[in-house]
Amino acid sequence: MKTNASGHSVEKMCYLLKVSRSGYYDWVDRPLSQREIKHNKILKEIKRIHKKHPVWGVDPIWAEIKEIIPCSRNTVYSIMKKNSIKSKRKRKWKATTDSNHNLAVAPNLLEQNFDIKVPNTVWVGDITYNWTEEGWLYTAIVKDLCTKDVVGYAMSERMTKELVIKAIEMALKRERPSPGLIFHSDRGSQYCSNDFKYLLKAKHIRQSMSRKGNPYDNACAENFFSCLKCECTNFYSFRTREAAKQAIFEYIEIYYNRQRRHAALGWITPVAYKKMWYSNLAA
Repeated sequence: MKTNASGHSVEKMCYLLKVSRSGYYDWVDRPLSQREIKHNKILKEIKRIHKKHPVWGVDPIWAEIKEIIPCSRNTVYSIMKKNSIKSKRKRKWKATTDSNHNLAVAPNLLEQNFDIKVPNTVWVGDITYNWTEEGWLYTAIVKDLCTKDVVGYAMSERMTKELVIKAIEMALKRERPSPGLIFHSDRGSQYCSNDFKYLLKAKHIRQSMSRKGNPYDNACAENFFSCLKCECTNFYSFRTREAAKQAIFEYIEIYYNRQRRHAALGWITPVAYKKMWYSNLAA
């Protein structure tokens, strides 16, 4: 950005740069080019978006900006780099599951085929935990592999079969899927419980489970928890479970489903993608 100076400082600067004072003042008075004006507008938008979504990298920021100002990814990248604008560093996280049991397991129907084209044909589920001053809070989610939408969730101080049952009951009430839906999870005892299996069978849902010791088989569900921790819960120290529940609720309902842009969806949100999918189907 151009700045002005006066007196002795101008003479010294011109001497060091080996330019004339008249040339310097011509440069100062020269109006901004159209390119500079556009880049300043882009920088303003970058700062606005980065303040709202500090964990976003280049691609989601570019996806939002180009809807307002036509520009290339390289332009956004170079402006962010020049102005030292970076996403917040993501902290590592650790997944957990209770698969040390003798309950019967379901076959792996997905075989890591996560490219699903129709909503409510494949759901995935998993459980994570967050620490509060009152103790652990466990969260179970149900995610649609097509839309990336979290369609069901439940939270509790205990990691029980009732937790995963509540999560899928919420998803069923919201989405009302057709018979034949596949529900995929790891081999945790909660998902292998008879009560959970009976619920799926009653709703004509086919159960699928990851292979033993293969975290990649349920990577899509675990990916949500990575986002949750890196973009939300890792930045807070929760005094109560209710405070953690509120933060997780807002992350899912306000941010993840409605504001967070997903690379797999062409950098639009799950809600926008679902609306577009059904609009195209109706057309």
